[in-house]
Amino acid sequence: MSLIPSFFGNSRSSIFDPSWDPFNDFPFPSSVSSLSSQLPQETSAFVNTRVDWKETPEAHEFKADLPGLKKEEVKVENEDDRVLQISAERNIEKEDKNDTWHRVERSSGKFSRRFRLPENVKMDQIKASMENGVLTVTVPKLDVKKPDIKAIEISG
Repeated sequence: MSLIPSFFGNSRSSIFDPSWDPFNDFPFPSSVSSLSSQLPQETSAFVNTRVDWKETPEAHEFKADLPGLKKEEVKVENEDDRVLQISAERNIEKEDKNDTWHRVERSSGKFSRRFRLPENVKMDQIKASMENGVLTVTVPKLDVKKPDIKAIEISG
């Protein structure tokens, strides 16, 4: 006896059957690996780019792992006031007709990441550096003025 009606023609007898796949009859792939193989090749570099965003009392700091890229291939841009954009492109190596490729695992293509920054930043003082394949972008924060506190004498 089935606990769930068979809307999709699935003949499994129980949802507790470990081999039962509730998405079996849907028109999309059931596994993530088959889905990623259907993505265009140029999106793989975008998907794999990781960026850390840390806020300190003095600044916002971004770190991106960009192995194999030169600083000339990376763009750091300020757009629309408080949007920081980091982008790059890695080109496919030229194939020589005499070469025999056994495996190609390194990704190529474009990536772009955009971050909306808070209002307390100095967008005109952004600094970026790249060392050992790690891009570091530092966005200084505005100085927070501490309020002047004046003691008021109480008469009476």
